Amino acid sequence: MADQDQQDRNLPASERKIRKAREEGQVARSRMLGHFLIVAAGVGVLAAAAPWMTHWMQAVLTSGLSFGHEDVASGAKMAERLSVATLKYLWLVLPLGAVMSLVSVLGNLASGGWNWTMKPMAPNFGKLNPLSGLAKLVGKDQLLEALKACGLALLIGTVGGFYLKAHLQDFQNALGMALPAAVTTLAGLLFNGLALMLLVLGVVAGIDIPIQRHKLMKQLKMSHQEAKQEYKEAEGNQEVKAKMKARMREMTRRRMMAAVPNADLVVMNPTHYAVALKYEEGKMTAPRVVAKGADLLAMQIRDLARDSKVPVLQAPMLARALYAHADIDREIPMALYGAVAQVLAYVYQLRAAMAGRGAMPGALPELNVPVELDPHHGKTISDADADQSPEESDR
Repeated sequence: MADQDQQDRNLPASERKIRKAREEGQVARSRMLGHFLIVAAGVGVLAAAAPWMTHWMQAVLTSGLSFGHEDVASGAKMAERLSVATLKYLWLVLPLGAVMSLVSVLGNLASGGWNWTMKPMAPNFGKLNPLSGLAKLVGKDQLLEALKACGLALLIGTVGGFYLKAHLQDFQNALGMALPAAVTTLAGLLFNGLALMLLVLGVVAGIDIPIQRHKLMKQLKMSHQEAKQEYKEAEGNQEVKAKMKARMREMTRRRMMAAVPNADLVVMNPTHYAVALKYEEGKMTAPRVVAKGADLLAMQIRDLARDSKVPVLQAPMLARALYAHADIDREIPMALYGAVAQVLAYVYQLRAAMAGRGAMPGALPELNVPVELDPHHGKTISDADADQSPEESDR
């Protein structure tokens, strides 16, 4: 099952998954780079402080090998001399260890960057299972790491063995030298050996860094199902979004229908589109669309307007233009000001006549509607009837 699951993961990891893995502490780090930098720091400190350290070691050895009969006879004095020598050596070892520890931290930062997270330290009782722990000990990754460590040790040991063999005579000659000359010779040999080891570690680290990055990206590969799930999480569940859109459309429809009884008139085409308009002189600079709809919704707007005594006028071209180019709760386009003004004037005359304040107007005059605003301009009647309205496509 694990092999099959790994085979299914053939898609590269997304930025979101890489970021999430980093938050969980999964970062490509090369131990070889850390080893290289530690040895490099040690060699650098030794090279920089070599003259001072040589004289210091000569002084310490001279002091340690200079003792009298009383020192040998008294165990307390020998212990005191040993503690003093130990403290002197600690003054050398501790700063060098501190520098190498700092370089080790910097090496980790160089390979994986700063990544502060407490998630790997969170309690995980699954890690207490000895069977799963045993599986990890004998796993493929652990075997490769063990082989890599053994290979590195064998490589360094081989290079070191050849170096010792090549300089064996130099080490033998140092035994017959005076103490200051012997210390200087051995320090030079030690420095050259560390430099050679540093070269080997540098080559190995240069190979290991891209391998670790490739290994991490391979572990983070995604299956098609994971990619789909991540897309859903990032973009949102499509079913939920569809339900939200439907709910918003329903709320908009209810708000529109509530505004129809307060409209000044409804313009229709006469069966496909209906647009309700309202104009308050002194409060609005132009008439405003308070409701619009197509097909069934248009019929509902018409019926509600008639029940509320709101005039319903048949103006097909104007109704289509308003439906296509005017938004709800927005003023009508400037290009339709003239046509809408004609319709409003006709409605006001009609209301005045019905109230007994004037003569009944005749037929609605021809409206000045720009043909380019009519979405059905240039179409036949059958083509216009065949067009699907936005509400129908939503349903």
